[in-house]
Amino acid sequence: MLDRRSQILLKTLVERYISDGEPVGSRALSRFSGLDLSPATIRNVMADLEDMGFIASPHTSAGRIPTPRGYRFFVDTLLTIKPLDRIEISQLEGNLHPEHPKKLISSASQLLSELTHFAGVVVAPKRKSPAFRHIEFLSLSEKRVLLIIVTAEGDVQNRILFTDRAYSPSELTTAANFLNENYAGMTFEQIRGRIQNELRQLQENMMGLMNAALAASDDALSESSSENYVISGEMNLLDSTELSSNMTRLRELFDLFERKTLLMRILDVSTRAQGVQIFIGGESGIATLDECSVVTAPYEVDGQVIGTVGVIGPTRMAYERVIPIVDITAKLLSSALSNH
Repeated sequence: MLDRRSQILLKTLVERYISDGEPVGSRALSRFSGLDLSPATIRNVMADLEDMGFIASPHTSAGRIPTPRGYRFFVDTLLTIKPLDRIEISQLEGNLHPEHPKKLISSASQLLSELTHFAGVVVAPKRKSPAFRHIEFLSLSEKRVLLIIVTAEGDVQNRILFTDRAYSPSELTTAANFLNENYAGMTFEQIRGRIQNELRQLQENMMGLMNAALAASDDALSESSSENYVISGEMNLLDSTELSSNMTRLRELFDLFERKTLLMRILDVSTRAQGVQIFIGGESGIATLDECSVVTAPYEVDGQVIGTVGVIGPTRMAYERVIPIVDITAKLLSSALSNH
């Protein structure tokens, strides 16, 4: 899409902006690009790049800055990854040691933060949904039923079911007895795989209640055992000029870290992908991250992906350095957990 001259100038512009944090003018591009071009030619190329949406002109400056599209082209096509030095690799290896399995997740998060000076995040391994020991239905009103679930560990979860019709106490008892007698000790995921055929043992009009109960129970127990993540170095983002200049957006960002649910959406994508994933600005689908980039990589145990490591920072980040840090951290964490 871009000729070699345009690619070199775009690469130079992105690198200078990441390095200096200031809009890049034609004079700087002439000096650092290594191209023998007149100022007029450089201005023409910059105008073309701006028309294509790769760069933008801030109102207060004659220079230009990369747009999310410009960063994406840079990362996908022009980026030269810088290998980590031996000291940084040794720091990672020394702190991600299989002898300290309980500290591995928090250590990985802290190391990502320390090495990048952004926020480091590690999604903890997902625990399996627990089995249930006992279940009860209690009528609350005509079309509301309280579902009470007791797990094998003794934890109690309650959910309110909104049903399509009223159920009598005897019907609720029959449904509870059916689940308790046939499926106690199983997870609701296991039950779902077997129950559709066996539901025919019940009256046809009970199937709505049973399906609602299975869905609500699965949600309740998955919620109680859901993935969580450890995040470190959020305060580093205060040092980012791009983020700290907008306190409203910064508060929204910290709120996002606190609530976790939305952020888990993007982190979960990494567990289903190969290698390092990079989400620049609006690519995350989360409005709060419009001025941020998220760099993630999955980690695994014995060949099975169980979680994600990542870094969250401003779009103006040194991708050539952050990407190998995330990649190597994921690999070392995989190795430490597999060797434990």
